[in-house]
Amino acid sequence: MLLPKRVKYRRVHRGRMKGKATRGNTVTYGDFGLQALEPAWITSNQIEAARIAMTRYIKRGGQVWIKIFPDKPITEKPAETRMGSGKGSPEYWVAVVKPGRVMFEIGGVTEELAREAMRLAAHKLPVKCKFVVNERKGSEE
Repeated sequence: MLLPKRVKYRRVHRGRMKGKATRGNTVTYGDFGLQALEPAWITSNQIEAARIAMTRYIKRGGQVWIKIFPDKPITEKPAETRMGSGKGSPEYWVAVVKPGRVMFEIGGVTEELAREAMRLAAHKLPVKCKFVVNERKGSEE
């Protein structure tokens, strides 16, 4: 599972997920990508599950890039705890994903193989996703 080695602050505010992704919204490393169409928090477990689904399907051929990193700690209070007594302790880590963000990329495989691998990965994620092709790849053919 992904998580930061160290952070400046143990607990952070929840924040808002308004607007579209201005960075990371193009396919840069691979030939094909998986783009988010909705805003969401994606946990480190979900990222790992999607990665495993992709790499298993492409049978270790090609290369997979993960372009999101869970750097936001989510706190939870213990069950049946009364109100007050401060903020809970960090339980898991999430990546804040906005619409348009390319979360995963694949290179070195055919489009049919990449499309199916991305479809399997998308089922592991809590957002609607779109399969995108690198602009350079599209212009070469």
